[in-house]
Amino acid sequence: MEKTLAIVGAGRVGRALGRRLRELGWKIGAVVARSEGNARKAVRFIGAGKAHAGTTRQILASRVILITTPDDEIASVAQELARIGAEELRGKVVLHTSGTLDSSVLKEAKAQGATVGSMHPLQSFNGISVPSLEGRVFAVEGDTQAVRVARQMARSLGGSAVRIAGEKKALYHAAAAMAAGNVLAVEEAAMQLLISLGMKRGEALRALLPLTRQVLENMERLGPRAAWTGPLARGDYKVVKAHLAALRECGPEFAAAYEALNRLAGRVLAKDSAGMLANLAKLWDGKKAKANAMGSNA
Repeated sequence: MEKTLAIVGAGRVGRALGRRLRELGWKIGAVVARSEGNARKAVRFIGAGKAHAGTTRQILASRVILITTPDDEIASVAQELARIGAEELRGKVVLHTSGTLDSSVLKEAKAQGATVGSMHPLQSFNGISVPSLEGRVFAVEGDTQAVRVARQMARSLGGSAVRIAGEKKALYHAAAAMAAGNVLAVEEAAMQLLISLGMKRGEALRALLPLTRQVLENMERLGPRAAWTGPLARGDYKVVKAHLAALRECGPEFAAAYEALNRLAGRVLAKDSAGMLANLAKLWDGKKAKANAMGSNA
C-alpha cells in the first residue's frame, strides 16, 4: 500500500496521529487547518508535511486522506473534497476519526469514487504530547478497502482494530464517554465533597485517586463483581439512605447522581438485579414521599 497521507484538521488528534505515522514511515503531504499559522504549528509538531489554510488540491496528492476535524465539519470537508477533486478522488481512501459519526457522512466523496470509512482511536489526546497507542482499540467501519487501510494503520500504531457497525457508533462512543468523561465528573464531585469538609485539594486527590485506581485494578484482575465495593455491594441500605440524606444538603445534582449511579450499579453489578432495584425503589420512594408530605404541611 502506498503510505502517503494528507491530514485535514490540525487539532490534537490530527497532530498526534500524523506524528506517530510519520515516525512509522508514512509520507505526510498536505496538512490543512483553518489558518496557515495553525497549519504550520501542526507541521512542526508532526515533523513533516506542507501547511495549508483551507481545503486545497494538494490534498489529492496523497493516497489516504485523514479527516480529523470536529464532527460538525466532516460532511462539509467531504463536500469540498468532492468539489475540488471530482474524478481524482477515485482510488483514494478517505477516513475520519469521529467516535460518533459513521462513514455515511463522507457520502459526497464516495460518490466521486473514493472508498470511505472511519477510524476512531479509543484514547484521550492532550495536544501537548503524543500518547502511546500501544494496545489501544481503534473502532473501524466503512467500505472494505477503507477498513483494510484503517486496520493496517491501527496495527502499525500498536493498536488493535475492532469493527463496529456504522449505525452503532453513537452507542459505542457513549460507552467511551461514560468510562472517561463521566467517571472524571464523578471523581471531581467526590473531591469537592471532601474539600467542603475542610480538606485541601491535594489531600482530597491523594485520598481518592489511589482508592479509584485500586478498584479499577481489582476489576481488571478479579472481574467487576469481585471488585465491587461500598455499602450497596454489601446490601447495606441504611448506609445508602444516610449517604443520600447527606448529599441532599450539597445540591440536587449530587443526590440525583448518587441515586442514578446506585440504580445503574444494581442493574449491572448485582447478582439479584431485580431484588436490589426493588429495594432501592422503596428507599427512594420513601424519601420522596416524606419530602412531599413535609412540603404539603408547610
